[in-house]
Amino acid sequence: MSFRALVTERLADGELRSSLKEITDQQLPAGEVLVAIEWAGLNYKDALCLTGQGGLVRTYPHVAGIDFAGRVVESSDARYHPGQAVILTGWRVGELHWGGYAQRARVKADWLVPLPKRFSTRTAMMIGTAGLAAMLAVNRLQAEGIRAGEGEVLVTGAGGGVGSIAVLLLSRLGYDVAAATGRAELTERLTKLGASRIVSRDEVLKPTGKVLDKEQWSGAIDSVGGPLLGEVLKKIRYGGAVAAIGNAGGRGWDASVIPFILRNISLCGIDTVMQPFEARRSAWDRLTTLFVPAAFEPMLTEARLEDLPGLAAQLLEGKIAGRVVVNPRDPPT
Repeated sequence: MSFRALVTERLADGELRSSLKEITDQQLPAGEVLVAIEWAGLNYKDALCLTGQGGLVRTYPHVAGIDFAGRVVESSDARYHPGQAVILTGWRVGELHWGGYAQRARVKADWLVPLPKRFSTRTAMMIGTAGLAAMLAVNRLQAEGIRAGEGEVLVTGAGGGVGSIAVLLLSRLGYDVAAATGRAELTERLTKLGASRIVSRDEVLKPTGKVLDKEQWSGAIDSVGGPLLGEVLKKIRYGGAVAAIGNAGGRGWDASVIPFILRNISLCGIDTVMQPFEARRSAWDRLTTLFVPAAFEPMLTEARLEDLPGLAAQLLEGKIAGRVVVNPRDPPT
């Protein structure tokens, strides 16, 4: 069977080009489960793959898309059957393995999670990898003893996918959320998601030259990384914790052991790529009780496959708020 896919190719001059092509099931990589994709997402990592940055894609031609939701067409694994709704996030799909920017994908059964019954495939991609990361970060902060009502929790990059969903989840759990963003125009939307107050990104990022600053937040979810993370660590209250997810702001910062040994704080890394099945399923199950699709709609952009190269460039420039969901089924007009 032939179907449409957004195929990224490296041209003779070294430039990358992504365009819609008709491909067949026989061209798909090996795997036990063939899925008809109903929705996919656009993430920071997808933008890197589509633009050739970060060295994430090793071979071309390539189909990007690190997350998708759809229905099983064929399965040689007894855990999945035709018609069953499934979600895929992580496992280097969209990087080393062809991903979700197509109408069909073939993947390993171990990479899939059954779609929770309370979610549609569209809702699953409203959440996507970003929301899974946010849920895992919230779970980690709670495991570290960061409780609602005991001080503000900071969310950096609050205008992005991870940050905006983290604001919503924390608010639903009763936390006072300080949403840090560099986009003042998102103030109203973030407040409606549940932010108690909006903090300027520049205010957080401004270096003080000290190894410790005044204690401000009981915990933080950081989706930015880089120097901003270093400044956040200086301001975490005694016994607090920071869940670190992204590196859009850079991979390194001017670090000191002082916040860790004098304030007893924890820095917790959050990975979504290699999370085991049970951790993924548990996180998705908890999301069904906390995520409110109607509340998140103002932070959503719908796109088609042919829109993605342009949107990828905008995302890397920090011009897209919230989540982008991709409908591969609609043909171009």
